[in-house]
Amino acid sequence: MKFGIIRERKNPPDRRVVLRPEACKQLLDTFASAQVIVEPSPIRVYKDAEYVEKGVRVASEMDSCDVLIGVKEVPIADLIPNKQYFFFSHTIKKQSYNRELLKAVLAKNIELYDHEVITDIKGQRLVAFGRYAGIVGAYNGFRAYGLKFNLFQLPKAETLKDQHALINELNTIEVPNIKIVLTGNGRVANGAKEMLDAMDIREVSVAEYLGEHFDYPVYCQIDPMDYNKRKDKKDGNMVHFINQPEAYETDFLRFAKVTDFYIAGHFYGDGAPYLFTRDDAKAADFNIKVVADVSCDIDGPVATTIRPSTIADPIYGYDPLSESETDFMDPKAIAVMAVDNLPCELPRDASTGFGEAFLKHVIPAFFDGDKNGVLQRARMTKNGKLTSRFAYLQDYVDGKEKYLPHLES
Repeated sequence: MKFGIIRERKNPPDRRVVLRPEACKQLLDTFASAQVIVEPSPIRVYKDAEYVEKGVRVASEMDSCDVLIGVKEVPIADLIPNKQYFFFSHTIKKQSYNRELLKAVLAKNIELYDHEVITDIKGQRLVAFGRYAGIVGAYNGFRAYGLKFNLFQLPKAETLKDQHALINELNTIEVPNIKIVLTGNGRVANGAKEMLDAMDIREVSVAEYLGEHFDYPVYCQIDPMDYNKRKDKKDGNMVHFINQPEAYETDFLRFAKVTDFYIAGHFYGDGAPYLFTRDDAKAADFNIKVVADVSCDIDGPVATTIRPSTIADPIYGYDPLSESETDFMDPKAIAVMAVDNLPCELPRDASTGFGEAFLKHVIPAFFDGDKNGVLQRARMTKNGKLTSRFAYLQDYVDGKEKYLPHLES
């Protein structure tokens, strides 16, 4: 089995890689019959020489490989027919901008495995960059807060080496006695929580957060049962919420009245209530001044997120009264950080964590007959057709169905 680590070709450039040099060496040491070839790249966060130092071959010979592994979409012109590919295809939600890519994958008889659908038997994702989105998102949120109120100036995350460097910078600033709310309890939210804890910001309960005043900064991590409530006033629970989200309405506004800085790290499911609407943000007692929307659902559950922002220009202002974009320094504006590809700002750490999971959960499946079904569940196409699990995409491929937006990974 010959694995090829392909060069990232999508613009803007992505410096991440699925398998860093140490991971490639571990693969070769673990599986005697495996071979790895790394395609040369001038942008990858790990230099070609670092792979060579680990005894990994670097060559422009992807044609000779069986399995080609990348991060972002491969441009159609660069797809090699009759290969197995791993990358984020951004097609599983029928994204309009990648319909032609999926058509090309089928036409070229490519076996496509999407990182986003590499799951265990219970449907839980096995490889993801979410933790790093939360880490960078929290950092960027504090950076936005400092700029908004002229309190401190943090360097951009992309200029720093790793999470440790981000934490060191955060620990040089003096955070005022603000209240910070963090939604979610998955990889993204817990990545953000790592940063809050590393700053020694005190975590408080919902009751303390809503009812008490503090002379120092505090944060509260809340889950869907904290910020949603049943319309019929009965007690809710997560099982009921997941199965009947339409039976709930938002209860987030009680947090918005006392929150200064909001980090959105939740997963938003179809049919669930919006956390707050544009009308909600107009209320005189809506207190949120800065939003770090790591989840970044546009025109969705966090009404202030009206577009994604970019690594180059990560902060914009939202004017609640006009419901439009403005300068984030405007006193009336809510500052919004909504970068939709945050892990790209921490490419070395993100590559390390993602590669460890890929090496643990995916690579063995090529050598054990896929005994856990990891490859079978993630395989989107085979023999020029969609697999049964992804047959729902056929009308999308044929251009018969409306498309849905989706954000980068």
